[in-house]
Amino acid sequence: MREERLGCAGILLAAFGAVVAVLAWAPRARVSVHGGFEGMHRDLSVLYVDLPLVAAGGALVPLAAWLLALRALRRPWLAAAVAAGALALGVWGLLSWWTPSQRPGFTG
Repeated sequence: MREERLGCAGILLAAFGAVVAVLAWAPRARVSVHGGFEGMHRDLSVLYVDLPLVAAGGALVPLAAWLLALRALRRPWLAAAVAAGALALGVWGLLSWWTPSQRPGFTG
């Protein structure tokens, strides 16, 4: 019974990480999807390249940290804290590193 609860916690943690990563990523990707001024700089590759990578990273980073911490520490609550820290560091890294490409608005 305990293993089933830990497995469900891991699945919920992965889903939560994916949702948080995508919600943190979405405001910056909006520029590429809408295209800026009059839709001139639309780049939909953020939807089929970046979105799956961000969602997979958001799911796998905290899950891997949780599994490693659970195996090393054998305490689920401490492992959950480690996973939350890994998710926070992952989202911070994503927001500080990834910026969508933007062409100049006026080339005149």
